[in-house]
Amino acid sequence: MSQTSDNNGRPHAVATGEPVRLGVVGLGTEGGMYAQFISAGRVPGMRIGAICDILSDKQQQAQEYGVPFYTDYREMITSGTVDAVVTTVPHYIHPEVGIYALDHGVHVLVEKPVGVYTAQARELIEFAADHSELIFGVFFNQRTNPLYQDLRALLASGELGALRHTTWTITTWWRPQGYYEQSDWRATWGGEGGGVLVNQAPHQLDLWQWLCGIPESVFAKCQYGFRRAIAVEDEVNAMVDFGDGATGTFITATHDLVGTDRLEILCDRGKIVVEDSRRVTIARLNQDERAVSDAMPMEQVREMFKGEFDPASLVTTEVKEYDSVWGQQHCEVLRNFAAAVRGEEELLAPGGDGIHGVRLANAIHLSSWTGREVALSDFDETAYLKLLNERISAEGKFEVRPL
Repeated sequence: MSQTSDNNGRPHAVATGEPVRLGVVGLGTEGGMYAQFISAGRVPGMRIGAICDILSDKQQQAQEYGVPFYTDYREMITSGTVDAVVTTVPHYIHPEVGIYALDHGVHVLVEKPVGVYTAQARELIEFAADHSELIFGVFFNQRTNPLYQDLRALLASGELGALRHTTWTITTWWRPQGYYEQSDWRATWGGEGGGVLVNQAPHQLDLWQWLCGIPESVFAKCQYGFRRAIAVEDEVNAMVDFGDGATGTFITATHDLVGTDRLEILCDRGKIVVEDSRRVTIARLNQDERAVSDAMPMEQVREMFKGEFDPASLVTTEVKEYDSVWGQQHCEVLRNFAAAVRGEEELLAPGGDGIHGVRLANAIHLSSWTGREVALSDFDETAYLKLLNERISAEGKFEVRPL
């Protein structure tokens, strides 16, 4: 049995086998998609309990689900109609809704990112830690992808040895100008908190660190309004230091119409290449690369320079193809969350993990603004927020964020 809330916000138990009643906060594209998945029976152990949206005209759309509709998330959370909520609202609001729900005994699944800046994300994470009887997850649906689960297990096994270098080029986020003009808050510092780093790429920032570890520092060059009439970043080039000599680069953009999705992970005893998040090539060395280098006789060195050296005897290659059913990853996150609420499974993406991607995105911004390498272990939250507020103030459309 698991703890949820009653009308007064006091915890009560969800009976074993009973579906978790999910409250959808924000009936936009994502909220509507989740509601459809649940109502279609694609999420075992979960049903829609209520829907909330500040736009009252969404009530007609919500009526097809046959659940109560609210325009104030606070009213929905305290109504007793939901056991948990998912926050499909603008990024800055995620912590606000999450904290209110937890404070009233309701489980929380926060959309990515968990916050726009680390101080905001930490407030939610620390509040959730003080309410450990409740489930707090983050919607990292890519963690349910068998491709990345298999790679994480392979890297964790130590079979390929220690990390040397990793590169992820992910530019499949092409967005036309009209995309940015559909909402006043989109692609603004005050409304969205950034561009591709906080909107399109958080999944890759999470997966990169989930697979390779958390970097120690980053140096970045970002382009702001490079090929779009926006204030925020539409191109990013970042180089990170993982420590012990391991490095990495992360490249992303929203103006590449053709687009590239290629992840490379080089280790002491092999290399992983992922193309289009679907095709994986794993090259395994029969011994550590340094040992191969030290033991190579000059005869083979000469062959190499003449183009006669064939490394096939030193490497075995495996190629895997992965298929993906549209929406299945999102359904799996929801199913896992419901199972965690009932005490049946551990969360695949605990909410506390969400701060890693937020911190790396913040550090990339800060490095590009200052022209300096930025440490992540003792990230300067005050310096970041000060410079963010300067940009919010310059827009003149939103209130600055509290220091």
